[in-house]
Amino acid sequence: MATGEPVRISVCHCLDCKKRSGSSFAAQVRFPAEQVITEGSSSEFAHQGDSGKTTRFHFCPSCGAGLFYRHDDARETIAIAMGAFDDPYAFSPTVSVWEERKHEWVEISGKGVEHSF
Repeated sequence: MATGEPVRISVCHCLDCKKRSGSSFAAQVRFPAEQVITEGSSSEFAHQGDSGKTTRFHFCPSCGAGLFYRHDDARETIAIAMGAFDDPYAFSPTVSVWEERKHEWVEISGKGVEHSF
């Protein structure tokens, strides 16, 4: 459960996010860690990305659905998979990152979306 306002709502087009999500990009909502309460168990997968930094991904141990992740160098936030919310339509991305790896047929649009290459 997350309360309050998120600090970032983003989609990522990097190769790691594509592989992890099994899709063309991953969408997540990032909150301050103190605004997030996790319940139940999760399986963790630690991955070192191209940046050399480690991210710890948490998945449902029963069905494998992606739940949330934390960067080792940014423990003050928790990113929750957009599809993990009861209302997956409650958030719209404000940031689109790693667009140099975005598929040409994907367009992330909306009022005020920041694009990062």
